[in-house]
Amino acid sequence: MTDLSEIQAVIDGTVHATTRGALLPLLHELQEAFGFIAPAAVPLIAGALNLSRAEVHGVISFYPDFRTEPPARHVVKLCRAESCQARGGAAIEAALAHRLGVAMGHARKDGQVALEPVYCLGLCAIGPNALVDGRPVARIDGEAAARIASEVEA
Repeated sequence: MTDLSEIQAVIDGTVHATTRGALLPLLHELQEAFGFIAPAAVPLIAGALNLSRAEVHGVISFYPDFRTEPPARHVVKLCRAESCQARGGAAIEAALAHRLGVAMGHARKDGQVALEPVYCLGLCAIGPNALVDGRPVARIDGEAAARIASEVEA
């Protein structure tokens, strides 16, 4: 669990009294600092920005890149956009889910790996594509899926 004083220090260092639209930059700062946005941070953020807790929670839950739990050690974000799906993305998703032992949109119980959807990486001509720990991987086939699984399980 993240210490509330550490969260408050990030808030104090990021939010300025005259800053408009500070919520998204603050959420990014908190996630960068701690790897996720602890639910205990919501009232502190709301108080600092004069927002309701519901408004803060609404923004956190709306954007899929914000996490409220610590991330897995490795994150595989697999593209689910139409172009990647037309090039066999569903089969790659099934192979990765089976090989990694985790369903799409979830992290494995041991915290080693998460398989998450992403909707377009801008590499449509060379799909199916993924981000493996932030690194783009293109032209994924069965062999590439096996390499990805081996890499994140190591």
